[in-house]
Amino acid sequence: MINKLFEGLQQAGEVLKEQAGNISGMTKEKTYEIIEDWLKIFPQLQEAGLEVTSFGLSIALSPSLEVEMLGKHDDFTDEKIKEILENNEDSRAMSSVMSAIKTTYNLYRKAEVPMQEPLLVRLNIKIPPEVNVFIGTPQIFK
Repeated sequence: MINKLFEGLQQAGEVLKEQAGNISGMTKEKTYEIIEDWLKIFPQLQEAGLEVTSFGLSIALSPSLEVEMLGKHDDFTDEKIKEILENNEDSRAMSSVMSAIKTTYNLYRKAEVPMQEPLLVRLNIKIPPEVNVFIGTPQIFK
């Protein structure tokens, strides 16, 4: 009786391992699809004034692409951001980046502090993607 119980537990453990492997494989596949979609916007971001300064891939159970870009504030006026958003309504990736830049500028203006160069945009493309926007250089990166 104990042997049958033990066998049942072993079988259940094997099924769980197999299911976990399937989920992990699906997560990796979906993440790579998301990364491929985001890669399409980099030429547009560069054209808009964001220069890629670092680009890295992390391979793990959930892979991620980490990209850092620098720009100048003069290249990202409210009008230009609005135009880019209007021209890219169908691109979630571009909308995410431009909306994050726009929101950061709006909050920064409310803080009423002097503008610091550069504009720093950090992307961590994974599930879910992250967009970080900095005005000036964070001390941790110096």
